[in-house]
Amino acid sequence: METREKNNAVSISEEIKVEEGFFILKFQNDTGDSKLMSRAIDNNYIQFHFNVKGHSKFLFNNNSYELPLAEENSLLLYNPQRDLPLNVTLAAESWLVSLVISIKKFHSLFSQEADYITFLSAENKDKKYYRDAAITPSMAVVLNQIMNFNLTPSIKNLYFHAKAFELLSLYFNKSENPDVEQCPFLSDEENIKKIRRAKDIVIARMAEPPSLQELSDEIGLSLKKLKEGFKQIYGDSVYSFLFDYKMEYARKLLESGEYNVNEVGLKVGYSTASHFIAGFKKKFGTTPKKYILSIN
Repeated sequence: METREKNNAVSISEEIKVEEGFFILKFQNDTGDSKLMSRAIDNNYIQFHFNVKGHSKFLFNNNSYELPLAEENSLLLYNPQRDLPLNVTLAAESWLVSLVISIKKFHSLFSQEADYITFLSAENKDKKYYRDAAITPSMAVVLNQIMNFNLTPSIKNLYFHAKAFELLSLYFNKSENPDVEQCPFLSDEENIKKIRRAKDIVIARMAEPPSLQELSDEIGLSLKKLKEGFKQIYGDSVYSFLFDYKMEYARKLLESGEYNVNEVGLKVGYSTASHFIAGFKKKFGTTPKKYILSIN
C-alpha cells in the first residue's frame, strides 16, 4: 500500500504498521486552518475512520463529491472495484484516526463467522460498502489512548497492536440483547437467532435432548444449516457443546454438596452412574468422587 502525498497536503501525523496489511493512520491538525490529508489506498483495503475531535470532510472523484464526518462519528469504506484514495479535509483543531486493513487480513479475523459478514459473502464480495455510525464511549477511550500516549519506544509497537485490535473488537461488538437487531455485517440475523435458540433448547433439555433432526424441525432450520451454523457460532458440534456444558454443570452441582454422584448423573441425563463417571473422567481427568474429595 504505497503512499503518495500531494503538494497541497500536510503529512500524516503518524503511520503505524500493526501487522502486514494492517495500519493505523493518525491525522492531527492542531493549527487554526483546515488542512488536506492525502493517502493512496488501493481496492484491497477496508477503511475505518474515526473522527475523534472537530470535523472532517472526505473528498471523492476529484473533489466532485464530499462526505462530511462529524465529531464522535465513524465511517467505514470499502470498494473492491476501484482504488479509494484517502483525501480528507481536516478542519482546524481536528483529529482523525483511521484503521486501514487488507480484505485478506480482515477475513482472517472473522474466519469462523465469515458467512455472516455481508460484504465477504459470495453474492456481495464485489459490492462497495459504506457505513457511518456513532463512536461509542468505550471506543472513544481507546481512540484517545491512541492519540495521547506516553510510552517507552520498546513497547510502542505492542501497545498500538493491542489498541488496533481492541478498537476493531469494540466496533463489531454486538448487543447482549439477542432481540436487538445487530450490525449490518450479519447477513442472516434470523438464522443466527434460530441457532441460538437451538443452543437454549439443548441446554434446557440436557437430560433428554432432542435428536438433531428434531431440533432442526423445532427451530425451522435445515439440518445442514443447523450443523454448520452451530459450529461457526459456538466453535463445536451441537452434542460436543452439550457434553462440555453438562460436565461443567455437573461439576458445579457436585461442588454445591447438595447432591450425590448418582443424583448429579441423573440431572445431566445419565441413566447409569458408570456412564456419568466415564464422561466426567473424560472431561476432567478424574472421577466425580475424587473431585469431591479434592475440593473438600
